Amino acid sequence: MAKSSSFAFVLVAVGGAAVGFLAAQLIPLPGQTADETPAESVDTTDQPAVAEAIVGLEKLTLDERLRGEITSASELNGNDGSRFMRYAISLEEDEIVEISLNGALQGVVALYDDQLQLLDNAPVVRHRIEESGDYVVVVSGADAHSYGPFTVDSRAVELTDADTVAVGEPIDSWLQGDAREITLNIEEAGLYQLEMRSGDFDAYLEIEGPNGYAREDDDSAGDLDARIADFLEPGEYTLTARSAYGDGDGIYTLSVEPHELPGDGELRNDGALTPDDSLNGWYSGQDLGYQVEVEEAGMYQIDMRSSDIDSYLVLEGPNGYYREDDDSAGNLDASIADFLAPGEYQLTARTAYGESSGMFTLTMEPRDMPDVELRNEGTLTPGEALNGWYSGEPLTYQLEVEESSLVTLEMRSADFDTFIEVSGQGVAISDDDGAGGTDSRLQEPLLPGTYTVSARGFSATGSGLFELSLEMEPTDIPPEL
Repeated sequence: MAKSSSFAFVLVAVGGAAVGFLAAQLIPLPGQTADETPAESVDTTDQPAVAEAIVGLEKLTLDERLRGEITSASELNGNDGSRFMRYAISLEEDEIVEISLNGALQGVVALYDDQLQLLDNAPVVRHRIEESGDYVVVVSGADAHSYGPFTVDSRAVELTDADTVAVGEPIDSWLQGDAREITLNIEEAGLYQLEMRSGDFDAYLEIEGPNGYAREDDDSAGDLDARIADFLEPGEYTLTARSAYGDGDGIYTLSVEPHELPGDGELRNDGALTPDDSLNGWYSGQDLGYQVEVEEAGMYQIDMRSSDIDSYLVLEGPNGYYREDDDSAGNLDASIADFLAPGEYQLTARTAYGESSGMFTLTMEPRDMPDVELRNEGTLTPGEALNGWYSGEPLTYQLEVEESSLVTLEMRSADFDTFIEVSGQGVAISDDDGAGGTDSRLQEPLLPGTYTVSARGFSATGSGLFELSLEMEPTDIPPEL
């Protein structure tokens, strides 16, 4: 009878009814429906039934990739409607196995012993095997709508107590409360990426080296994993691997890899950025400044993209011009798109927060002006829509109400999150997302008078084209209004 120890290593914690069902129920035997599944009170020492649960299942072998697909023809979880597939795997005593689910399928992988008792489930499972024997691996969709192809990778995790790590040779080790010091020798100067990953605790990585060099990181690799990407001179470095709060224990993986530079490999951490220009820079905790010379007035877009850091841009220019942006380019990348007058601008490239480091790419390119008339002020006309350009400062318009009316204002933009305000005659109302998505809509009965309409972005960092429309319908307004 196969058994395993009671502790498990779960790399990614997930929820979901499918997981709960699999954790609480025995797996149906081949040919059974969920309703025919033996109750938990059934004597699980019935070896023929156990053998039947294993025999006939496709075999999963350690260190070999298995491909499959969850479809509407896959076995049905009658509890939540999700679909699943089962595989048999033979494991040896004292092995620490890692089974990971990858691919388009949103789901989890679960490991059962031959008594059909759930041992663990997650997108990646690590588990220590206590007794040699046959086990069952179940791949399940996250819910009734989860279908698609997947791959299952499995391996035996070889733990090491080594106190050194080499470039290109990751190590798997065990942390139990106390921090571990590991020596790294760098033979060739260059950019390197160090990562510490664990599903058992919040990884924290420190590095100290020649000439007082010191860096540390908590979560830059995502999912509570640590990453340090930086330029390292030749020499001996000391890595300290620990948990963020000093009380974690479990398996972790430590790796050091060269960080390749794209293009010609040149880094520019200062100097000029011109239209149609692209450069690579390296952020190491200090703001980097670039000069932007705009010779011809027009629309321009400046992007800062990085897979290492959360990009942040600040642009300052003539007549008090100031813009900043964090995530407008998506995926933690920054973008400033705006109308720029001729003159000299100062561009600052940095990270949004923290002390992470890494490579980034800066680009600047002209954009076509909108093929519409722009009106950034004036009086609104019922039944008409106007186009304006928001650049971080609220734009004001006048609204004349000649008779009591139900007033509807809509502000829409594909470039930024809109926000609209109306004030005057004792009224002060506003709206952010009333038109759906990030568009604004205000509908309010207003008495005769002059009102001020303020059109802006929800955040001062947004910019772009917007459409503002006004509709008015005469209506009776009770005196109490």
